[in-house]
Amino acid sequence: MVAAGTVLAAAGTAHSAWNSTALRIPPPDPPPVTEYVSLLMPVRNEAGRVGPALRSLLAQEHLPRAEVIVLDDQSTDDTGDVVRRLCGPYRHARVVRGTAPKPGSPGKAHACHQLASLARGSVLVFVDADVVLASHAVASSVALLRSTGLDLVSPFPRQAAEGPANRLVQPLLQWSWLTALPLRRAEASPRPALSAANGQFLVVDATALYGCGGFAAVTDEVLEDMALIRALKRAGGQGGIVDGSRIARCRMYDGWRDLREGYGKSLWTAFGSGGGAAAVCALLVWAYVVPPLAALRGSRWGAAGYVAAVTGRTLTARRTGGRCWPDALAHPVSVGLLVALTARSWLGHRRSTLTWKGRPLRGWH
Repeated sequence: MVAAGTVLAAAGTAHSAWNSTALRIPPPDPPPVTEYVSLLMPVRNEAGRVGPALRSLLAQEHLPRAEVIVLDDQSTDDTGDVVRRLCGPYRHARVVRGTAPKPGSPGKAHACHQLASLARGSVLVFVDADVVLASHAVASSVALLRSTGLDLVSPFPRQAAEGPANRLVQPLLQWSWLTALPLRRAEASPRPALSAANGQFLVVDATALYGCGGFAAVTDEVLEDMALIRALKRAGGQGGIVDGSRIARCRMYDGWRDLREGYGKSLWTAFGSGGGAAAVCALLVWAYVVPPLAALRGSRWGAAGYVAAVTGRTLTARRTGGRCWPDALAHPVSVGLLVALTARSWLGHRRSTLTWKGRPLRGWH
């Protein structure tokens, strides 16, 4: 069992090394975008953090024909006032008040659907309120979208992880898709298991978005980004994750409580079913927890498995701008914590106790 787990860990590391060479990179010096581009930001209760993200969106370069639309998604704090003040000096920017989603919905897909309905661009760019962009980020991403012929690109931002909980869990985001997803094959494959996108930063062709039903088709989904890329592929489109570590930075959570609640709302649906979640968690424990535990008892196979796991974690961190040391050494602890968060998310789902930003997430059975 230990030897097989070690082989799995080594295979994952080898695949992440190959993926690191295949990961598409937006050009560092893009030409001016000739198309009309809509820059769209949904915000809800983000008064304390939206400033840097929105300023970076308003300051995008190489976009002679662009609009910025911010949708205040029924915020209960001062978010609306903050975004209106920031957008005020910019003639190409406006703020709209969104309508409420149906009860039990997380609301983001509904907010993005409203933004897409208001947008006039041939390229739509969705950016979360915790993502800070480089000044050329949008132009570079549009250039990559058009040069590759893809319908959607999702530049994965560099994840800023501060504090023990974030440093343990957040790097698993990029580690997971670099380790498990064959990136180039996944761009064209219609298989749901070979689809990935990150709603923090999405760049999509407007015609392709409307052709697959857009966000209106996924308003009941907690992971609306994954549901959208799958809908787009079912309609014949292509797209996936690209390297956004040089052009975007995201700090998702401020501490353990935020992280726990954020993962709690969505991990239960990340693997398709309860059986799928159990199978994935068992596989992760087999490959990344069992060998290190065996190594503590003197197993050479276990030691080799631990080295393979740490090597894979280090490779993905270096490729995506993350922290390597000493964080990679705690990879078995990270995986164990992810399994625990998944179990907690499923428990909350079964009990209908999950909430997000003040909204109860019900009716998901």
